[in-house]
Amino acid sequence: MVNPTKLYDEAFLTGCDSGHEWLLPWFLKNFKKHCKKPLIFADFGLSDIGRAVVRENVHAVMDLTNVEERGWFKKPLSMYKCPAKKTVWIDTDCEVKDNIDEIFDLLEPQKLAMVEDKPWSWRRGHVWHNSGVVGFIDKPMILNQWAFEIRKNGGQQGDQEVLHSMLTPITKISAIHDLPNEYNVLRIQTEVDRTYNGPIRIMHWTGYKGKNIIKGLI
Repeated sequence: MVNPTKLYDEAFLTGCDSGHEWLLPWFLKNFKKHCKKPLIFADFGLSDIGRAVVRENVHAVMDLTNVEERGWFKKPLSMYKCPAKKTVWIDTDCEVKDNIDEIFDLLEPQKLAMVEDKPWSWRRGHVWHNSGVVGFIDKPMILNQWAFEIRKNGGQQGDQEVLHSMLTPITKISAIHDLPNEYNVLRIQTEVDRTYNGPIRIMHWTGYKGKNIIKGLI
């Protein structure tokens, strides 16, 4: 394992706790098949077995087991602490299906690069973005604010909901840069609404039904 204090030019980031570590062999296999960029892992509270799997397959491990937030609420903080100039977070329920190294060329300074959550946008009547894939350069102010609001939130809302609640349609323009849908295709778009038939670089198997599909793939 590479020294976790090293600063990477570009790195992917993921993380989870022991409750979701069953996803790791599947996630890591898909990621390593298609990607050459470094992968950093945020340990939210793995078991000893999960920790061993991670250490054999990633470039660096960040220990977030003792921070105040629980589970997925550690995600924005791990992004803020990630030792990379350019970072792209990927949820562990995302299936990397193609090379995604070029995503780093799509990032913009001072913004979070995200794919619009089209199913949520349609249901809510205004634009939402999905936090399963999030890219950024350095540490934009919105990322710091997001991590702070998560801590204030105290686990009352999901990380995506907290980010959305922080932004208005106007501030969203300056805080979020839209990524092409192929970098985060949601299960609902292909399995329920069937509104997407384009290329898929990352398939995001969201929710309980998505986890069942992953179990079938495993």
